[in-house]
Amino acid sequence: MTNKDELLSQLRINRDQQPAGESKTHLWVGGGVALLLLTLGVSYFNNPAPVKVQVEMARMAVPDSSSATVLDATGYVVARRISTVSSKVTGRVAEIFIEEGQQVEKDQVVARLDDSNTAKAVELSRAEWRSAKTLVTETQARLTEAKLTLERTTELARTQLVSAAALDKARADFDSLRAQLDARNAEVDVSQKRLALQQQNLDDLTLRAPFAGVVISKDSQPGEMISPMSAGGGFTRTGICTLVDMASLEIEVDVNESYIQRVRNEQFVQAVLEAYPEWKIPAKVIAIIPAADRQKATVKVRIGFQVSDPRILPDMGVKVAFLNAEPVVDEKPKEPLGVRVPISAVRNDGENKFIFVVKDGVAELRKVTLNASYGTDIYIGSGLRPGEDFVVEVTPELKDGAKVELQ
Repeated sequence: MTNKDELLSQLRINRDQQPAGESKTHLWVGGGVALLLLTLGVSYFNNPAPVKVQVEMARMAVPDSSSATVLDATGYVVARRISTVSSKVTGRVAEIFIEEGQQVEKDQVVARLDDSNTAKAVELSRAEWRSAKTLVTETQARLTEAKLTLERTTELARTQLVSAAALDKARADFDSLRAQLDARNAEVDVSQKRLALQQQNLDDLTLRAPFAGVVISKDSQPGEMISPMSAGGGFTRTGICTLVDMASLEIEVDVNESYIQRVRNEQFVQAVLEAYPEWKIPAKVIAIIPAADRQKATVKVRIGFQVSDPRILPDMGVKVAFLNAEPVVDEKPKEPLGVRVPISAVRNDGENKFIFVVKDGVAELRKVTLNASYGTDIYIGSGLRPGEDFVVEVTPELKDGAKVELQ
């Protein structure tokens, strides 16, 4: 072997004689990577994504004597003018010109009934009327002739050229024709009134809106029978549609008779529809019905809206707050009612009440005490300070100490 081959053999790496320390190094590196992945996984599960919330700043509410609530009640929106448009006679529906939700004007045609028979009756009455007028014309001509005959016979009777019997006959013919003319005129009048009646029956088959309003239901279809009375079982309808005058909407509430003394005519009221809890509608007492319900021990109160809005619909549930009817003169400073928050911000846990306060991006569950409630709002006496940010609507995924993200 040459010196060159010896040098090359010395430089060759013997893999069978790899040091044990290198294998341990690989084990330590692998364990470190696994530990890092485990740490990241635990961190991920312990620190979930922030919860998106809406926050508001807490503000102190001070009572106003002119708008203080003296009584709360619940009721419904009702319409003073609501009508089921029907016909005066029984007939088959031929055409309908309305749909639900459509605005109609007063006297607008909403439907037509089959008028084939009534139209023929009108033509028959018109023909009878024309015939009666023709008879009047004929009798008028005969009466004119009888009058001339009577005048000539009277002149001849003076000169004794005709007998008294001829004069009497001429006078009788004239009086008879005059009576017939009166009878013919009466027949014309009767025929004219019969024609007007048939024409009215024909007009009654065209159904019109009794007032301007909105159609809230369509109760029949073309081809069905309609009757003003419930006749024919389920095969006969009693109306074409139901019409509501939206301008006549008001509120009816039943007030416990023990508190009716707190309600007065023209008293201001604040109404809140259950469908729009954030919308406070000004209203006023229209009338207190002077009768009590002995079964419910309540008195009905009518309340009128002071604004008109298409969002107000019949039969909607509504909460009303009767405001102080007379201003209270008080020189003493008013004590605050507490921090006013929406009811959606309070979490109930039995008798305990909690609210989430947001600080530095973290939600803190804090116990609070309540002073009073008004509609959809609550007055917090303690546990929440003015100026702090609180979560407006509490969601199930919101927990104490959870990170939050403002919407």
